[in-house]
Formats: sequence, structure tokens, C-alpha cells
Amino acid sequence: MAKILVVDDSPTMQIGTTRILVSAGHDVIQAASGTEGIEKASSENPDIILMDVVMPDISGFQATRTITSNPDTQHIPIIILSTKEQETDKVWAKRQGASDYVVKPPEPKELLSKIDALLNG
Repeated sequence: MAKILVVDDSPTMQIGTTRILVSAGHDVIQAASGTEGIEKASSENPDIILMDVVMPDISGFQATRTITSNPDTQHIPIIILSTKEQETDKVWAKRQGASDYVVKPPEPKELLSKIDALLNG
């Protein structure tokens, strides 16, 4: 299926999200910070990125902006995966270059459906 980069500083969310993706046949790469996510987006060239927002080094919004403004990685769709569920957060995510937004914890069918739409759209 697809190679998916999961960027999240929470080991619990990493495990849960990875379990959903692997059960659907995807390969998963993990990054525990925004900075590591930017580095792995460049070195691993994933098909899609799932990005947390609140992380200790740089925010997922900053990492998304960096990835989507880099000519080498701007083609990679990013889904923000966050506990922040305000409409303003969703609008801001789109302005930073995110393709979609899912509220944590992700409902497996919704998450996989959004991934499929971006990969096949």
C-alpha cells in the first residue's frame, strides 16, 4: 500500500495510529518531533504524512509549512492529526499547507478513508 510518516511526540498515539495503518496494509515510519518529521519527510519520501500539532520542539503547523514550502517535499500530502478541534485550527492547518485534518483519537474508518482519498485523488 503506502509508506506513511507518523509525526507525534506521544508514544501512545504513535502506537495506536501505527496499529490502524499497519492493519490496513500500510508501511509506517515514525518521527517523535516536528524537526525529525521534516528530516524524515526529506530522507524517506513518504506517500503521506500524519502530523501532530502540539510537540516540544516546533509545532506541527511549523513543520507542515516547512515541508510544503520545500520543492523536494511539497508534493507529499499532510493530514493534521490533533486534539485541537476548533474550526480556526482546521482553517490554520489548511493555510500552512495541510491537505486534511483529523481530530484525535482518530476513528480508523475516517482516517483510512481520508488517506485513501488523498492517495487516489
